[in-house]
Formats: sequence, structure tokens, C-alpha cells
Amino acid sequence: MPWRPPLLKIRRDDTLNSYRVLISEIMLQQTQVDRVIPKYKAFIKAFPTYKRLSDASFRDVLTLWHGLGYNRRALNLKRTAEIITKKYNGKLPQTREELEALPGIGPYTAGALLAFVYNKPVIFIETNIRTVFLHHFFPTKKNVHDKDIFPLIEKTLNTKNPRRWYYTLMDYGAELKRTVGNPNTRSTHYTKQSRFKGSTRELRAKILRLITESPRTQNELIKTLKLSEQKISGPLKTLQKDGLIEKKKRRFHVVETR
Repeated sequence: MPWRPPLLKIRRDDTLNSYRVLISEIMLQQTQVDRVIPKYKAFIKAFPTYKRLSDASFRDVLTLWHGLGYNRRALNLKRTAEIITKKYNGKLPQTREELEALPGIGPYTAGALLAFVYNKPVIFIETNIRTVFLHHFFPTKKNVHDKDIFPLIEKTLNTKNPRRWYYTLMDYGAELKRTVGNPNTRSTHYTKQSRFKGSTRELRAKILRLITESPRTQNELIKTLKLSEQKISGPLKTLQKDGLIEKKKRRFHVVETR
């Protein structure tokens, strides 16, 4: 994975490139690694620093983001880069409170950033970590809550080198999924991702892609997509509500964040 240096070459007191770790963590939310890798490489090449991403137009950011889905992540990432550039002088904050105040960063991402960038012994959980503990500590139990797993993570955490421990734990979880199935189905937090093909999510993605290419009226979208006004209006309202597009003089435009 291009955002992760080889484990044996990372010293305990090293600070990793926070920008690259942040980009990878946001991209990996609800998206598989093999889809993320080429997008990550292209994104880093186009926007190699917080400042470059902060200065970029959201239209350019979205153009590179298309294909990853959940496009609000791109907007949150852009706004986070702007805040880090202006408020924190281009340096990633080092507390959970500051990190979770940034757009699109929740408890897991905040914990991952603290562990992977700064090697801090924080407690967090994600799907592969959950897989390991479900497999070994709850082999037959159903509806396991994360609150039952957190004490085990805390007890087993390598506090001297949490970064290496978490990377290894996540790799092991991915291998378990490949070899024994997915223990996460026994978690109360498990939800099966809905089908994308033919879904409203797919239609929103098509509409957003067209508007990213050039501003469009609703009638132009109807004509291009060969759909009724009733089909188009709902996704348009959702895209506006999510802050991804705005309407100016009858045409829908991608928002500008600065």
C-alpha cells in the first residue's frame, strides 16, 4: 500500500507523513483497497500537500475523486485541508478533540491518525480489527457490541509501538476474512452495503459527474440522462443538501469552498 512504509523500516519515534495518511484513511472509508490505490496515487500527484489541496478548486478535486463514491468525503477532505492549512499551519493536530472537530473525521479516523502518524497508544476499532477479536474471543457469539471488544483492544495494545501493532492487526484481520470468512456478520454494527448498480446512489453519482464537467440546468440533465423530472429532482435536492452542488441562474454548479 503506497501510503504505508515497510513495517520494519519504521522506527518507533518516527512521525509519518500526516497528509498521506489522512488521504488514505478518508479514501478507505467504505471503499476497498484495490479501488483506492490508483486513486490515491493520482490524488497525491495532483495535490501533494495540504496547501495544494486547500488551494485547488473543488471541481478539480471531484474530477479526481469520481469512481470512489461517497463524494461528500471529497468535500470534507478539501475543507479539512483548508482548516489545517490556515488554523494549524499545515500540521495535523495531535488530540482527538481537535481531530474530531475536522469535517468528516470521526472516532475511528481520529484514532487511526494518532496511531499511524504519531504512534500514540490510542484505542480505536475498524472492520479488520473487529474481525480479529470476534474470531478469537467471540467465535460463536452473535450480536457482539464494540463495547465488549474495546477492553480487549486496550488490554492487548502494544503501547510502546502501537503503530506497528495496529498495522499488523489490520493485515491479520484482512487475511482472516480471506481464509475463514467474515466474522463481522456477528457484530451488532454490521450492515451489508446496498447494491450500487441501479441505485439512487448511482444516479446521484452520474448527475454529479455531469455537473462537474460543466454547469447544467435540470432540463439538460433530464435530456442527457433520459429520465423524468420526478426521477431527477430527488437526487438533485440531496446533492444540494449535502453541500456538493448549488443553483445559480437556473444552472447547477459544483460548490466552491473558499
